[in-house]
Amino acid sequence: MKDISTTSYRSSRNAAYPKKRPSPSGISKHHKTSPLGPPPVTRRTPYSAKAALLQQRQRQAQITALRRQGIFLEEEYREDIRFYMHEMERYTMSSSQSMDQQPEIRWHMRPCLVDFLVEIHFTFRLRPETLYLTLNIVDRYVSRRIVYIKHYQLVGCAALWIAAKFEDAKERVPTVQELAQICRDTYDESAFIQMEGHVLQTIQWTLGHPTAEAWLRLMCCEPSVEEERVQHVARFLMEITLFHREFIKYPPSSIAFGALTLALFLCGKPRRIFEETEECLEIVDCLDNRLAKHVNDLSETLVKKYSYAFYSKAATFVVQYYLQGGRFVRQSFIPLPMTPTRPSISGPSTPMSATTSVSDISDDFPLTPTSPSSFSPEPFSSSFLSEDDKENLPTTFEPVINKQRTEVPPDHFLPHDFVAFGRPALHHLNGSPRMTAVS
Repeated sequence: MKDISTTSYRSSRNAAYPKKRPSPSGISKHHKTSPLGPPPVTRRTPYSAKAALLQQRQRQAQITALRRQGIFLEEEYREDIRFYMHEMERYTMSSSQSMDQQPEIRWHMRPCLVDFLVEIHFTFRLRPETLYLTLNIVDRYVSRRIVYIKHYQLVGCAALWIAAKFEDAKERVPTVQELAQICRDTYDESAFIQMEGHVLQTIQWTLGHPTAEAWLRLMCCEPSVEEERVQHVARFLMEITLFHREFIKYPPSSIAFGALTLALFLCGKPRRIFEETEECLEIVDCLDNRLAKHVNDLSETLVKKYSYAFYSKAATFVVQYYLQGGRFVRQSFIPLPMTPTRPSISGPSTPMSATTSVSDISDDFPLTPTSPSSFSPEPFSSSFLSEDDKENLPTTFEPVINKQRTEVPPDHFLPHDFVAFGRPALHHLNGSPRMTAVS
């Protein structure tokens, strides 16, 4: 027989204390309600709500633009990623001084190799990062190994092969047969494989070099998304830096920001003046001087590549700008208003007495004029006023502040132990009172 009293007791208990739903994570938390009740809901003004909505939409547009370019940068890891990229770019830098010591290779041969690699890169439709990583691998290898002229092109092709395997899709990576055919069978197919292994051992298999293209993509999406034309002009300027020696000493982040700064100026867009560094402006000046003097000596392959509408005809725009005599102009900072300072007054002021402390001569209070020493106690005495003009006659007196104190006050009149009388600084009351303290 079922106990009715027990059943009714349990049902009433369940009604009074309903059973909590289990947590999906397997952990149940007990949330205590505040005795003061729920927190008050702050009402937002229409202006602040509209501004917050606009900021949220702008941030969503930035994230969408990043993801279109294959960049998945999360908010909480952004600073850590940037810090790691700065570390890696310093670690994977090449040395132009070591490259100067090559017995056969000279700097005038570099534009020929870069022009050859740009043409191969454009033919196979490889990613922009692949070209910058290729040149970085070549520079690091030449900084550590002696390379002869007959192997210079082989090193470039092997570096392009390695960079394409690291950055691009598998179906776009050129084969050994295609590389040998491009070099007109100057090297055997086994030479590419052998050189690939030798290059990887020399650079210690370090391929995570943050390229200037990667930095440019981050800069063009933060804090605001730049126009495509600005990005194309910046990419054209960045590829110009691959041809010349003076840009090798700069890190990729500075190269990218310098090219972006010059591109913003050429396109008439507002620059990021408060982010510009001295290194960035040096790169801009080098690019500006080279384009102004040698704009007709640019690589024909590079100019042809960036003359297509796909790249917003960036090469045509830049070349025409410098052929017309345009130059980069540094924008000077607008001087901010200075805080007015109190002028030094040589007029009368309160004399120093034996009971004067540091707080008495503080700059927080205005100076109090004193009566002249030659002033008579009788206000209308004839010794002070002349007979002709007794009101506007100038007084001739010497302020007490300029008189040197000769007497030494007794010790029991000294207000503090750290105030020393008889020092010259104590008689210049218009100066800072902090000078009176003896440490």
